[in-house]
Amino acid sequence: MRNNILSSVLAFFVSVFMFGQTSTSDFNKGDVFQIGNANYNNYKHINFPKANFIIKKGGIVNYKNIKGQKVVITSVKEKENGKKIATIKLLDSRKFFNSHKYITVEIEEAIRNKELLAIK
Repeated sequence: MRNNILSSVLAFFVSVFMFGQTSTSDFNKGDVFQIGNANYNNYKHINFPKANFIIKKGGIVNYKNIKGQKVVITSVKEKENGKKIATIKLLDSRKFFNSHKYITVEIEEAIRNKELLAIK
């Protein structure tokens, strides 16, 4: 009798922990975010192009202009390893660094590290 009670309590806790770990974060096309601060302009999860590609396309590498800009998600794709990759563009339809219209981002990691901030 005692073993049945212990095993049922254990099964209850295991099922609670399983449901507690599921991620219900949905990111849809059209969601708006704001680009946050990164230490030393080192954005790890927002895939900004390298400086030489920006300069080749006639752009100016200036991260001060990027901070605080509002962006909108244009598409979301899930990779085989479970990461969600979103394509973003500036809300006012300008180009990033005056050279790139779209940028990809690892959306969940960028929000977790506050590179992207949710706008309510």
